[in-house]
Amino acid sequence: MSVGSRYRPEIDGLRAVAVLPVLFFHAGLRSFSGGYIGVDVFFVISGYLITTIIDAEIRNGALSIIRFYERRIRRILPALFTVCIACVPFAWLWMLPEELKHFARSLVAVNLFSSNLLFWQETDYFAAPAELKPLLHTWSLAVEEQFYLFFPLLMVLLARRNKAVLLTVLFSISLSSLMLAEWASQAYPSANFYFLPSRAWELGVGAILASSRLTQIVPPRWIAQLGSIAGIAAILFSIFKFDVSVPFPGFWALVPVLGTALVIICANPSTIVGRILNWRPIVGVGLISYSVYLWHQPVLAFARIRLVDHVPITISILLCGISIGLGYLSWRFIERPYRQRETISRTNLCYSGAIAAIFLVTFGLVGHFAVGFPNRRENVTAAAKALDVNYGLSETCNGHFTLSSDCRTSNAPEILVWGDSYAMHLVDGIVASNPNAALIQMTTSVCGPFLKIAPVAAGYPESWANDCLSFNRHVEDWVHGQNTVRFAVLSSPFWQYVGNESAILYQGKVIHNPPMTFVSQQLDDTLSWLADQGITPVVFAPPPTDGQDVGGCLLRSKWLGLDDGACNISISAYHADQENVIQLLHSIQQNHRVIWLSKELCGEAYCAARIGGIFIYRDGMHLSHEGSRYIGKAMDFYHLITSFRDPGPHFSRASGRQPKEKDGVFR
Repeated sequence: MSVGSRYRPEIDGLRAVAVLPVLFFHAGLRSFSGGYIGVDVFFVISGYLITTIIDAEIRNGALSIIRFYERRIRRILPALFTVCIACVPFAWLWMLPEELKHFARSLVAVNLFSSNLLFWQETDYFAAPAELKPLLHTWSLAVEEQFYLFFPLLMVLLARRNKAVLLTVLFSISLSSLMLAEWASQAYPSANFYFLPSRAWELGVGAILASSRLTQIVPPRWIAQLGSIAGIAAILFSIFKFDVSVPFPGFWALVPVLGTALVIICANPSTIVGRILNWRPIVGVGLISYSVYLWHQPVLAFARIRLVDHVPITISILLCGISIGLGYLSWRFIERPYRQRETISRTNLCYSGAIAAIFLVTFGLVGHFAVGFPNRRENVTAAAKALDVNYGLSETCNGHFTLSSDCRTSNAPEILVWGDSYAMHLVDGIVASNPNAALIQMTTSVCGPFLKIAPVAAGYPESWANDCLSFNRHVEDWVHGQNTVRFAVLSSPFWQYVGNESAILYQGKVIHNPPMTFVSQQLDDTLSWLADQGITPVVFAPPPTDGQDVGGCLLRSKWLGLDDGACNISISAYHADQENVIQLLHSIQQNHRVIWLSKELCGEAYCAARIGGIFIYRDGMHLSHEGSRYIGKAMDFYHLITSFRDPGPHFSRASGRQPKEKDGVFR
């Protein structure tokens, strides 16, 4: 990579250090839990290199904004368009209609360099569904290009000023961006991850290095040695010690960003780090890093789609190798020719780029408005209905407290269904087990049936938690004023209260990672309060899960003509994924009734995702409408709720009998 007239191979080596962790992180290699920071390393390198070039051209009186953007087009678009076009046939063959619709939208967003805004609206970068988005990684390209829309103009504007003014402006912008990122990492974590304003400081650090010309000063050898070692150590620490729970990109991002800056300043052929980064294989990977980055996400995403998200680690490693191979071919036959004006003229660049852009945007718009072309396969549209959101009696029964007639089956309800969406999905089963069941539904998503605590999470800040507490107080007030309800069905996934990174609001204070005993006591207090009102509480455990999108897996299996058995949930995976929730519910069984859906769904080794052609799940944990009706009839929900007989997997106070464990499942 040229910087002015001097080529620094260690910068290309540093690019290899950036791209490989991203590749391995997305491939699911657990050791690279912080591999996503490779993008931050790229941002610093990009800011440094681009600013160095612009600064040199300004000083030589040779800066042309048109030539700058032409270089960016030659650098970015040919390989990017090639990858996008290559994705289209695989998306057509393998993607579900809703997935293809979202993919089509991403094609349009990529052409407008706004995919970061699109993916912010669609998905959490670290959530499982993101792994199935072939163009998710283009968010970082969008951030860069948005930055470079105004940055060269800023440099030109400040060129007449002295260097101190330029550095002051760059430092002020970068510091403001960093402070915004730190604040937003808690308040708006998803937007913080994707948006330019909270990422600009990373590019700004590189720009400050170049503008200050720190890299033109050769430090004493021992300082260069220590500085470069400290820098690479900071990057490696981030790669192997960070994980998705680290608020990013706030102050924690300073570790890899400043580490990268130290390497850029200090690494040279006389240092250990410089010699390692100058090693030819590492430089080679760095040279093709952009193309490798472009190819890796589509390769991994389409493999997960075709293999129904069951990609063994050996296959993932093989896919990494394929990504590197495709990256080399793309660099050799697309990147290099297009970056040379002698090979591809400006006219041909414009023609080929326009044709590719028109094709991608047209396909994207048609795919969006055609809702993903659902008629590509027969008999799948009807199956897709099984994945409709299960609101229980009505969508009206979600989001706010209501006594609407849409949310009751009787004016004198006998059963109160209280909780979040995991209470909603039980209603079909209760009614299916007894069409004459008199019930009232009081539910709102994510807000579990606790009187004094509420969850706080990304997208669910303290203000939302207060609304949750208010909702449950309305339920409490209503219970005090009625005299017909004899049973209360409560349910929730409960992980939002006892998960590994959970937080709750209690008496106006946020408690992070609350003790299991505290949450258990809060649940016990709520259930005991119901009992004091003469109402028998019955807690339904959430359905077994292993974290995968079971509903999507079932539909994809049907779409691709695969065996549904691939979607079943292993007992060991269920217990590993739900360990805390299982522990919580066992802690209350000595005093209260708990009904385990695993009794019906789980066998010796796995829990069924589909029974007799019926999709039990609509997503990762929620029951579908037909799944709820099936299991409600099979287990006779109404009888379990209204009788005092031991349904199997709960503690019987009458007999003092403890639940027995068979094959890892409490029966």
